[in-house]
Amino acid sequence: MASCLVIAGEKSGEEHALTFFPELRSLLPGVEFYGVGGDELKAEGMELLYHLKDFSSMGFSEVIGKIPFYLNALSRLEKEVIARQTSVAILIDFQGFNMKLAKRLSKLGVKVLYYVAPQAWAWKAHRSQVLAETVHTLFTILPFEKNWFTQRGVKQVRSIPHPLMLTYKSELNSIPDKPFGCWKPKLKLLLLPGSRRFEIYSLLPVFIETVKKLKKDHEVEVHLVKVGHIDQSIYEYVKKDIDVLHDSTELTKAMRECHLALAASGTVTLSTGLFELPTVVCYRASLFNEFIFNNFIQYKGPISLTNIIQNEFVFPELVQDAVNAPQILIRIRAWLENEKDYNDIKLKLKKTKLLLAGDDFSVPQFMARVIHG
Repeated sequence: MASCLVIAGEKSGEEHALTFFPELRSLLPGVEFYGVGGDELKAEGMELLYHLKDFSSMGFSEVIGKIPFYLNALSRLEKEVIARQTSVAILIDFQGFNMKLAKRLSKLGVKVLYYVAPQAWAWKAHRSQVLAETVHTLFTILPFEKNWFTQRGVKQVRSIPHPLMLTYKSELNSIPDKPFGCWKPKLKLLLLPGSRRFEIYSLLPVFIETVKKLKKDHEVEVHLVKVGHIDQSIYEYVKKDIDVLHDSTELTKAMRECHLALAASGTVTLSTGLFELPTVVCYRASLFNEFIFNNFIQYKGPISLTNIIQNEFVFPELVQDAVNAPQILIRIRAWLENEKDYNDIKLKLKKTKLLLAGDDFSVPQFMARVIHG
């Protein structure tokens, strides 16, 4: 039986995969798909050698602690590829691991389809050379990336609509209108503290403190989207401060209902941008990670995806010590009390989906042709 390796080492990677994997499976009923993913990919028929929760880590310090695990996983996956005579691999995001795996697979003659290009333009530009030497096709999701990688020697680059454009395809045609002041009876504030344990422990207490201060002069209904792949006890201590608790499948519903959001930096900040939901973006890392960022990364632009795509700070970004209730409140109140500020950000957010169209082709059909050989 023909086989294809798929690596989705993070929840966001699984979400990317789900935009093409079901159709790909239907196009190739005789192909065995296996690798790294989560419960949703498993439900779609993929054999999991590792669950993505085993791969979860954030930042340099956490990754260092898991180096032995990652090395063992690389060796095991390489052996599986040889044993199953796999000729094609789909590597999704998760660049620290997948770039190393791509080198090993290319030496075995495996065609590597690298889905969602690493942000080499932000740091580690040399990764473009690795991609040029190891990848059959690179799929890019940000407007400027196709030219950037092509100019650096990557032979086949396909620009695709951002996976979230496909995930939300029908919903984006009917985004609720939320004019200035629509929150006056009750402000619906959405908390999105991240999908990793570290993020949630770091940001959720600050978000709750912000809510308590905001309630002193506003009627506030607090919404929280939780993720299912971590220990749920992490949410228990804030339940009394939450009015509406959503699971991750209800993110769209929550974004449509709420007026403003507080969010961890990540893919979700593009979701809020697409749904025209003004968001304060927060990022905290360990002191070691902060040292690495400040001393070894030259990129000084925005960190949240909506801002990167718009090439300006549409969403306010708070980093490290600036992530505190007083600073967050300044940003929230600017929108609540200033009609021009609010209307300006809403107007800019309407442009987000226009910047993410991509090339006109079918990703599943393209992948199926490569796997067929």
